Amino acid sequence: QVQLVESGGGLVQAGGSLRLSCAASGSMLSPNAMGWYRQAPGKQRELVATVTRSLTPTYADSAKGRFAISRDSAKNTVFLQMNSLKPEDTAVYYCCADPIQTVCYTESTYWGQGTQVTVSS
Repeated sequence: QVQLVESGGGLVQAGGSLRLSCAASGSMLSPNAMGWYRQAPGKQRELVATVTRSLTPTYADSAKGRFAISRDSAKNTVFLQMNSLKPEDTAVYYCCADPIQTVCYTESTYWGQGTQVTVSS
């Protein structure tokens, strides 16, 4: 069994910063892809950023230049540093981990419970 435990969400003013963390535990020894998706009310879940085991990152256009993803492979932990936050970044942020693929959102992907990020204007 695999568990993804997220932390670091909260309420922040526009222009502020937050750092999300997600630790994977259980039977997944070394995930390939790890990262973050988000889902705002009434919208589909969308990519924020992912990083592979070889530390190759992928960012959504909305995250480029403002967010930075990093990973501690020894601890199966992924981080998302979010700067210059905007009200449109408000969403539930979901951690993902895939043991096989270099991307999330596949049949083998595991998901966290989600953490709320709210950016006030």
